[in-house]
Amino acid sequence: MAGTLGGLVEIVERELTEPWEGLLASPVGGSAAGVLVLAGSSGRVMRERARLLARQGITALTIRWFGGPGQPPGICEVPLETFTAAVDLLRGTGARRIGVLGVSKGAEAALLTAVRDDRVDVVAALSPSPLVWCNVGPGPDGAERPYRSCWTWRGRPLPFVPMDGSWTPAEPEDGPVAIRGWYERSERTFAELLPAAEIPVEAARAELILVAGGDDAMWPSVPYAERLAERRRAAGAGVRLITRADAGHRPLFPGELAPPPSPVFRYGGTPEADALLGAAAWPHLLDALRG
Repeated sequence: MAGTLGGLVEIVERELTEPWEGLLASPVGGSAAGVLVLAGSSGRVMRERARLLARQGITALTIRWFGGPGQPPGICEVPLETFTAAVDLLRGTGARRIGVLGVSKGAEAALLTAVRDDRVDVVAALSPSPLVWCNVGPGPDGAERPYRSCWTWRGRPLPFVPMDGSWTPAEPEDGPVAIRGWYERSERTFAELLPAAEIPVEAARAELILVAGGDDAMWPSVPYAERLAERRRAAGAGVRLITRADAGHRPLFPGELAPPPSPVFRYGGTPEADALLGAAAWPHLLDALRG
């Protein structure tokens, strides 16, 4: 189907069912720029975000990368080849400048993909982590424990940091929980594992955009983004860091609606602050994707 919005470019859409569920949204006539759009642990196919980018003249592909047919039911030992195969598809559309845009666990995937695939020109990591963490949910065998890596590459699990099982939330158990402290506690508990689990962003040839909110209640996005930025700068590589103190875990780009509150987790921020953070990052993202 095709459509226009506010005088922006007309787009065409193709729903995908193989090799994964997804949506490919493209400007009519195609584009030299393409971007893979990845959700976090919600597992959603981010159709509206892909359409938003396509209306800006950028081919956008969004996929379900876990929880679908033939995939791990949780974020557990997900092959990074999932994302390099998506880059293949984008390049097959005629796109020659490739970006990967991910939020939270999707940002983790985006960074790791760029480290391993030098066809990636731009990474935009929203609410990122500098570390590979343990699984969230069950793996291909249906088991959640013992902890395993979220990711594999060429069949081998990546080194990871587990969660400290002794942590308990400060909030009452009958409402949404902030788990930022769980990640901070786990880093202290498993400090000896951190060096092996660090994401070597200095090895990526891609341009790097980091977007983080200081009120993130899921994990410490701003300190994490600053660690990634420092690692890039120490290697003489470029980085753009966009932060806002009152924003939370889910930045919103112009035109996006705030997701409903979670009954399980506190994400921090407010819809207004999250939208202001996304608006600050938006021109940097478009500029980098368009080259």
